[in-house]
Amino acid sequence: MAAQLRFALTILLLLTLPAHAAQRVIYLTFDDGPLDGTSNILDVLEAEQVPAALFMVGMHAQASASNRALVQRAKKLPLVTIGNHSYSHAYNHYRHFYGDTEGVVADMLRANVVLGLKPFVHARLPGRDVFRLPSISKNDNSLGQAQAGREDPDYEFVAASGFYLYGWDHEWVHEDSGKPVQSVDHLVAEIDHLFSYGHFVKPGKLILLMHDEMFRDAFDGKTNLTNLIDALRQRNYTFGALPGYDG
Repeated sequence: MAAQLRFALTILLLLTLPAHAAQRVIYLTFDDGPLDGTSNILDVLEAEQVPAALFMVGMHAQASASNRALVQRAKKLPLVTIGNHSYSHAYNHYRHFYGDTEGVVADMLRANVVLGLKPFVHARLPGRDVFRLPSISKNDNSLGQAQAGREDPDYEFVAASGFYLYGWDHEWVHEDSGKPVQSVDHLVAEIDHLFSYGHFVKPGKLILLMHDEMFRDAFDGKTNLTNLIDALRQRNYTFGALPGYDG
């Protein structure tokens, strides 16, 4: 009887563990590069062999020869997905930017040219937590009455113009200076808490938003990112490549 019970428990464990592991996937995403900090991100991703998506801004890519070199370096890393984060980043005037849907598309297409991307392109709109994927449609729930009547972009039109649009589930927040707000331990505790509830756009899959400027040497960028990856691994999270997110 005891042997039968042990056998049954073993089978139950084998059936449960793979499914549980598949429900604890982290997608690392970085916005606004190439900037100071992008090189550190690429160093860590290459050393740790972790997939990630870098949503880049066309204007930043054109800013200098070193930035153009960072784009090319990122493209050569097999685990890195280059995404479109617009050409202008809306010049940080979001209401005006999103009041002209055709202008949004033109800005995104201009970034495609600069970054050397071809449709369908993985993309994130500046300042907006919006999803438009084959099986997912979600608007930015944080927008309030201030935006009503001032911006009503046709996200379906943007997506149909050659873009898979990704928002995020959680953010590693930064100050205006770029300094990370949460410590690594605090961030991982937040992620643990979120997985205990499981309210994600895609069940069991958490898209983490970060920004390249957070990983400058001044903020111990390499160490922080390495420590984050190590801490998540220790908790048995796995890392997903964004092109497989909607699979």
